[in-house]
Amino acid sequence: MMRTFMLTGAAALLLVACGEKPQDVSAGKKPDVPNWQGTDNAFVAPGFKAGDKKAWEEQLKTRAQSQNEYLRTGGKS
Repeated sequence: MMRTFMLTGAAALLLVACGEKPQDVSAGKKPDVPNWQGTDNAFVAPGFKAGDKKAWEEQLKTRAQSQNEYLRTGGKS
């Protein structure tokens, strides 16, 4: 009885391991397109136009500054 239970458990584990889906970079964007040109979805910053490199760089700069805890708390040395 115990041996049957162990064999069933081992078979279940093997089947679970075989069911993993591949994890590749298939986000729908070509990897050879620059980031500021590859916006074909609704999750972009308001006012951003695809192909505008300067606006893309400004958005990254603004995002990085807003995540800087030192600047957000008004820290002084």
